[in-house]
Amino acid sequence: MIAPPLDTTAVTAFVEDATAAPSLHNTQPWKFRFLRDRGILQLYADPERTLPQADPDGRNLHLGCGAALFNLRVAAAAWGREPTVRLLPDSADPALLAEADLTATTPTDGAPALLHPAIHRRHTSRHPFLEEDIPAALEDGLCAAARLEGARLVFPDAWHVQSVLDLAHDAEGREAGDPGRRGETARWARTERADGATAAEGIPVEAFGPGQRGASSPVRDFAAGRSVPGRGWAPFEKHPHIALLGTAEDRPVDWLRAGQALERVLLEATVDGLVASLTSQALEWPELRWAVRDPTSAMGHVQMVIRLGYGPEGHPTPRRPVAEVLDIL
Repeated sequence: MIAPPLDTTAVTAFVEDATAAPSLHNTQPWKFRFLRDRGILQLYADPERTLPQADPDGRNLHLGCGAALFNLRVAAAAWGREPTVRLLPDSADPALLAEADLTATTPTDGAPALLHPAIHRRHTSRHPFLEEDIPAALEDGLCAAARLEGARLVFPDAWHVQSVLDLAHDAEGREAGDPGRRGETARWARTERADGATAAEGIPVEAFGPGQRGASSPVRDFAAGRSVPGRGWAPFEKHPHIALLGTAEDRPVDWLRAGQALERVLLEATVDGLVASLTSQALEWPELRWAVRDPTSAMGHVQMVIRLGYGPEGHPTPRRPVAEVLDIL
């Protein structure tokens, strides 16, 4: 059924929900354009928010934009719309990542709408988690969520979890010895409170979490050896629950699918009472990324490592005003 035209209030609400998605270093690498006459909302990559050191091929940019696209789908479903999405619709314009036709009503799949309350509850938690197992039924549900978006989620065994931890720490050591990487991280992860425009982007010091005693968890230390007055230290869980999210192929369209799967998994986890942090350190080094893959699975390419568990919610990270990322034509 064709729906009445969307007004500015609805489109603004959709984009506000979309931009609650996670992105590497909270760069928020997206722009939106609403074509009012056609009822189409376009998602573009923002070339000014790339990470040349950590993400030279734009894989993480596509993951973040894919996550924003899934939030958009959830928001539209909650308003009774059934978005029809086309990924990479214009081969001549690679910055145009997706188009969502929002003219149809009566969603055929009501599941995304049920995730809507979790969009603004979900925050990356860089705190210690409890030494408590995740029920198998919840893990199965998260794996099913990834499959719905054309990706796979695998919970590796203890041996491979340790391998992933070792690779993450190896990557952090490499970054520590790379001035370009350190400078890029420091630009987006601030150890002091920011003012003005920079206060709406990046990782604020309040979201760093405590420093880690030992090396049992793959939580990224955004302080990276810099002094953070008042920051405490804490032991993290000795046996973290790690999940690998991946795809069969490794093309931009697969990265967008993986981003949607990532956000679906994170929102499902939030509904289930779990908290999560994302671990991309080893995936940012080509010579380490291949080793993250679980050799016992059929997963071709790991797109994200997710740490899941029970623990305190993370501190919210800022978002740019919708007016800065949305054009209505």
